[in-house]
Amino acid sequence: MTPRSMAAAGSPQPNRPKAPKPAANKPLQVMQINRRDEQQRLEREAAEARAEAEAAAEKARLLEERAGLAAPPRAPQRGSTSPSPVADEDSRFDMSGMEGMSMADLLGAPDDKPRKETRNEPRSVDDFDFDEEAFLAALDENAPVGTTGEVIKGTVIGLESDGVYIDVGGKAPGFMPKSEAGLGVILNFRERFPKGLEVEVLVTREQNADGMVTVSCRALELRKSWDKVKVMEKEGKVVQVIVNGFNRGGVTCDLEGLRGFIPRSQLQDGENHQELVGKTLGVAFVEVNSETRKLVLSEKRAAVAARFQDLEVGQLVEGQVAAVKPYGLFVDLGGISGLLHQSAITNGSLRSIREVFDQGDRVFALITELDPGRGRIGLNTALLEGPPGELLIEKDKVMAEATDRASRAQNMLKQQEQSAG
Repeated sequence: MTPRSMAAAGSPQPNRPKAPKPAANKPLQVMQINRRDEQQRLEREAAEARAEAEAAAEKARLLEERAGLAAPPRAPQRGSTSPSPVADEDSRFDMSGMEGMSMADLLGAPDDKPRKETRNEPRSVDDFDFDEEAFLAALDENAPVGTTGEVIKGTVIGLESDGVYIDVGGKAPGFMPKSEAGLGVILNFRERFPKGLEVEVLVTREQNADGMVTVSCRALELRKSWDKVKVMEKEGKVVQVIVNGFNRGGVTCDLEGLRGFIPRSQLQDGENHQELVGKTLGVAFVEVNSETRKLVLSEKRAAVAARFQDLEVGQLVEGQVAAVKPYGLFVDLGGISGLLHQSAITNGSLRSIREVFDQGDRVFALITELDPGRGRIGLNTALLEGPPGELLIEKDKVMAEATDRASRAQNMLKQQEQSAG
């Protein structure tokens, strides 16, 4: 039988010694009281030390303020947490440090000198350490050289296969492309632009990021040519040109380096215009426009212009009525036409122009207006009259005595010019 079975059968168990009871501990309440007293004592000592330190710091702050020194910022207390809003408000309005201080102590001693009111007034150049010469030199060094269309002078400093470099006084040289070196063909580029040569050029493009401008001799020469041609047109001059080409519409030529065109309708021999190549023609100006680069010339108008050179205001001329219009007569003066306006026919009352002159009649008249530029000639027969309306009654007599009457009329015109001048 096993011991477990014997126990189950109710056999008596041997007596085992009992475990000794633990000794009675000191009551917990007494221990907690002792710890609480110790903690309270330590807190009191810490509070007293903290109060003494704060009092010493406050005293030092007040002494520094009285001495005119800035009070150092208070260091945050170790282990302190962010104050609550209520505590912050209480500390903000804590006036314990002001006890025993008068209003004079609070305001401080008055200054001997009145304080000058500071304003945000603009400062002048004299307020700064300013070097005017250096400033102006910097401006000159970085100032842009030449604007588009401006004429400037420079010196050739170098040649390349594609153009010429010219010193124009900027921080970088100017560049003139080979195609802009001048009018016509330049056979020897180095002979035309040796180093050191002073040239006058036209700025065609303002300076780039590197400070380099693009210049042109050709553009400057073209501008001068257009200016010359405009003066010729204004003066009504006839110029000589050589025909160097032709097309279906006319022939071409060169004038002052400009390409001119003569329409077939403005040629004396427009039917065989291709045969005019190489020949010299006298031409006048029809249109001169530098903006559109149009230079239109006329051989027929040149004949008129040449005829104008033989005419002057006050001159008596003879012609034939070529056409009768409601406003006057066109009189052929031998290659050119003059207008006899109806108001200049007679000083009398004119009901119809044909009362005096008809187509094909011979007419003597005085020139009162000349405009070579527009090819206009103004005529007058009323100045040949004695009494007003004499032409209406005795036209043949007036025409027969036209030469003598013209002298009197010319004196009258001169007097009118002098009084007007």
